[in-house]
Amino acid sequence: MALDHSTPTAPALEIRSLDKAYGAVPVLHRIDIEMAQGEFLVLVGPSGCGKSTLLNCIAGLEEITAGTLRIAGRDVTQEPPADRDIAMVFQSYALYPTMTVGENIGFGMKIRRVPKDRAQARVAEVARMLQIDHLLDRRPGQLSGGQRQRVAMGRALVRDPALFLFDEPLSNLDAKLRVEMRAEIKRLHRTTGASIVYVTHDQVEAMTLASRIVVLKGGHVQQIGTPQQIYDTPANTFVADFMGSPPMNLCPAEIEDGAIRVGDQRIALPAGFGPDLPREVILGIRPEHLSLGAAPDLTVQPVMIENTGSECYLSFQLGGHAMTAKLPGRMDEDRLEPVGLVLDHDRISLFDPQTTRRIPR
Repeated sequence: MALDHSTPTAPALEIRSLDKAYGAVPVLHRIDIEMAQGEFLVLVGPSGCGKSTLLNCIAGLEEITAGTLRIAGRDVTQEPPADRDIAMVFQSYALYPTMTVGENIGFGMKIRRVPKDRAQARVAEVARMLQIDHLLDRRPGQLSGGQRQRVAMGRALVRDPALFLFDEPLSNLDAKLRVEMRAEIKRLHRTTGASIVYVTHDQVEAMTLASRIVVLKGGHVQQIGTPQQIYDTPANTFVADFMGSPPMNLCPAEIEDGAIRVGDQRIALPAGFGPDLPREVILGIRPEHLSLGAAPDLTVQPVMIENTGSECYLSFQLGGHAMTAKLPGRMDEDRLEPVGLVLDHDRISLFDPQTTRRIPR
């Protein structure tokens, strides 16, 4: 089911210099985003960062204070939600309890007076795609949480809008169902080629679903990039700490005689950094970029070892700061003896402690 809109070459979404304030309280600051047709754009950040407010501005549910919004090349800044050619999937399923699954999916088409035979064919097509065609005669009360979310998605999919907006659609599901529905949404995106803006606070969800990620904090965009760019080259310490599970290890350090000194230990400075590095830096290294080795960069005293089955987490202190190494296999949780760790020097990040920004190589 390919989506077809009148201006396929125009960006699916353009946001220019968008501000949003409630009275004298600003909540979104100079947001600039351009999203290509068929892209899966994820807005991610902690609670209160403004991601749901931004989604509501795109939908027209919130009036913006300044800036412009274009959807599929059309200026919709002043348009009401009904005229924006969007479809939303909410955290709450918002299904009509007295209607069957088929009636819920097709309700919007009924309101728009789509011919009955065409509407029935469309409901059947979307239900097959979502693997709920055997549930069309049931009511929402007879469905599981995952099935209800599929019905809510089906109601949006029958629309063929210019833009789909998902507002934390999986947060009401248990962990196993979240994983299943995540895979379902990814499959649907690949099948339909739909343009999707997706809000979540779950950075794992963001990493697995997105074509590109927008990381927000306090109403400001921190970084926009592909999941790999966000993960490998975080723009600042906030992104480094927020994106990744476990998060990137961050520790104050000093540059001294071509080395990084942390506490009483020295790490060779990786190639590529210029001669004008500040003396004080923040060292960043992801837990999985530490490994056991005979020629270690660090010798550490484990504080705790957690075995998860296929891997283990080794917690230790470096320069008075808590750090974690993610290592393959198992370790004896009771033998907390000094361990030698090797750093992947190509993966070391350095940040400016004054600005918190990444120092480029």
